[in-house]
Amino acid sequence: MEEIDFFLEAAEEMMNKAVDHCRVDLTKIRAGKAMPAMLDGIRVEYYGSMAPINQVASVTSPDARTLFVKPFEKNLIAEIEKSIRNSDLGLNPQNDGQQIIISIPQLTEERRISLVKQAKAVTENAKISVRNARKETNDELKQLQKDGAAEDAIKRAEDSVQKLTDSYTKKMDDLLSLKESDIMTV
Repeated sequence: MEEIDFFLEAAEEMMNKAVDHCRVDLTKIRAGKAMPAMLDGIRVEYYGSMAPINQVASVTSPDARTLFVKPFEKNLIAEIEKSIRNSDLGLNPQNDGQQIIISIPQLTEERRISLVKQAKAVTENAKISVRNARKETNDELKQLQKDGAAEDAIKRAEDSVQKLTDSYTKKMDDLLSLKESDIMTV
């Protein structure tokens, strides 16, 4: 049945997007090491509109404890500094007139535990997306069955959807355990 294959492919695509989104969100959670991706969520006022920081400046990490943010236009230094300071990352940027220097503080045990909880929440949200994709697909398959599709074909498709769900849930658990060990490593 072409329709069944279509729904299975759509489910897999939705689940894949959930895993990708989870991976991106987990990289935004800092683990004590300076990574340019930490600043990806920061937006800067740029000629009347909000722009991602990586579109108005280059972000580099010369070592594990420092980030350099070099604006493409010098007049943006104050605006970028303000955006970083106002973000929920808890960073204190310093400006030397040419670029912004951010020293990444060592994480406390309490902060590490808080970051692990945040990572678990991100992963759980992604798992919910995967389960929603499973539910939508199963609902579509049940509708196909009502419309006359073979019951055994629908049952096989539902089993395939469950295997996909289990597979993508495991991928997210693996991402979480990697991030958790990254965060808890001193």
